[in-house]
Amino acid sequence: MSNVVHAFTSTVPVWSPYVTPVDLASATPEQMAAMQVTPSNKGVSKYVLTLAHDPESLAVRSPLFNLIMYGKDGLSSAERELGAVGASVVNRCIYCAAVHASRFNGLTKRPEVIEAIFKDELEAKIAPREQAIFDFSARLSTTPSQLVQDDADALRKAGLDELEMLDLVLSSAIFGWANRLMHTLGEPLEP
Repeated sequence: MSNVVHAFTSTVPVWSPYVTPVDLASATPEQMAAMQVTPSNKGVSKYVLTLAHDPESLAVRSPLFNLIMYGKDGLSSAERELGAVGASVVNRCIYCAAVHASRFNGLTKRPEVIEAIFKDELEAKIAPREQAIFDFSARLSTTPSQLVQDDADALRKAGLDELEMLDLVLSSAIFGWANRLMHTLGEPLEP
């Protein structure tokens, strides 16, 4: 049996569900339709198969997630991934942090950013624009009601425009939900 991963890592763990995933071979037409809107074309993950127990929610969740994380305009893909990492660090979601750290590293070829974040977490010191993005995501994920005008001003000072700022809010906020799903439906295991 594999060990549960408790430390942040860029090596993506294996996500093991607590709930028995839907058996793809016996999925209902509604479940099959909901799973077809997932971004992966390499097969259906255990996570998606687990969410397929509620095909109505999955059918809405996947397109929304894809629009927020893979939108063509606004914040860059790497910066959306950084926002997801910020939320996942605050929420201690080892699996989501690893997945989105890996994607950030793949997009930027700058693993030192994630290494600094995983080493020092909320005290990490990174380049100014990335620092503003990470700090905002962390603050939004910690206590959203305490975000103030100064937080928006810090993003503007770092060069983000209005659409980029909204994309950051959306990408950070959806991980408040995604992290909670991951925590309650399964656990990250060593690969």
